[in-house]
This record gives sequence, structure tokens and C-alpha cells, in this order.
Amino acid sequence: MSEPAGGAPPKGVIREYVETIAVCVLFLVFARTFVFMQSKIPTESMLNTLLVGDYILVNRNVYGAPGDGGGLAILGQRPIRRQDVIVFRYPEDPDVDFVKRVIALPGETIRIDAGRVYVDGEPLDEPYVRRTVSLDRTYFGPYKVPKDAYFVMGDNRTNSRDSRVWGPVPRAMVKGRAFFVWFSYKEDRNDHLRTGWRRLYSIGKKLVHFPTRTRWHRLFSLIR
Repeated sequence: MSEPAGGAPPKGVIREYVETIAVCVLFLVFARTFVFMQSKIPTESMLNTLLVGDYILVNRNVYGAPGDGGGLAILGQRPIRRQDVIVFRYPEDPDVDFVKRVIALPGETIRIDAGRVYVDGEPLDEPYVRRTVSLDRTYFGPYKVPKDAYFVMGDNRTNSRDSRVWGPVPRAMVKGRAFFVWFSYKEDRNDHLRTGWRRLYSIGKKLVHFPTRTRWHRLFSLIR
């Protein structure tokens, strides 16, 4: 069989290039819709929904841009809903991302009485809340959530700094909805605080114990 005239690449090679470009384009589209959280969940504030050492994928497209009115519903966009687990810029340090659950929406009034949450006077059903041995005696409010802001709390109520402490989260600070756990590793306590040679030791320890301390059952589990 003769070679293609002029040294032109065979059709199979051209097709391979086209397919490679198509895959790259699809990846870029995916990357603009989803963003990997590069740092693990560092605290216990969202137990048992999220564990220390979970890595999560965040859908940053689902809520659209603030004020767009959901005009791109065809892409699956919708308003922020109560009980969504969201990722947002920490109001006291916008360079830090926080993960909490939406409890009250703009214009609603929230009150906490002996650990029980009431929204506009109605008790909120919260099956996701981590119940501790010690009875939660938290009291808060009543507090009316401002326009374009959300009242958020951690599922581990007795071990969470949230809107009860630093107020509601402005809509403009919301990055997206926590979608699923793509990786999970059982960390040692305060592992995320280690620096210098202790940090290097921690990394080496993770490599050694990777097969046994990876929470395989949590990989690609949906966050609800």
C-alpha cells in the first residue's frame, strides 16, 4: 500500500487528534462547571455528613450568578434551598472556604430553643444533625435573615462556628453546592495544623497507610 501523497498524515491520525481536542474541550467545560476542593475537610463541624479528610466536588454552576434570576434553568440552575450543603467564602476571611448547611433563607426568622431549630415559628426536621451524648442546650434569636443572605450551620452543632457566631452568608460569597465526596482518608487529629518536618512526616505516613486508611466506601458518595 502506498504512502499518502505529500507525506500527509493518515486519516486515523487526524481522527485521533480531533478526538483528543474534543476530550480537552469537554474537560474544560466540565472544569468550568465543577471545581475540586484542593484542601480536605479539616474540622468536625459537619459530622457525620462530612468527615475530616473528605475531599469534595463542588457544583459551582447550580446556583448561577447572583441576581441572574435563574435564567439558565436549562443548565440545571436553581435557587439556593434550605438544607443545601454549600461552599462559601468565610465572611471573616474571604480567602478561606467554609462548608455549612443552609438553615434559613432570606427574610425568614430563625430561633433556636434548647437546640431545637424553628424557622418562622415552625420546628425544622433535621435528620442530618449529629446528636451528641451531652444534650444540646443552645439558645439563639429570634433573628431575621437579611435580604440576599443565608443563615448556615454545621451539622455537628456543638462543635461548629457558623452563622450563630459570625452572622449570615451574603449571596455574593456563595461559591456553589457540595455535590459528592470524591476521595476520603482517615486523618490523625489536628493533621491539618502540622508544618515543617512534621508535615513531611505526615505525608509519608499517609503514603504508607494509604490502602488501610482510605475510606473506600465513601468514594463518590453524594452529599445530602
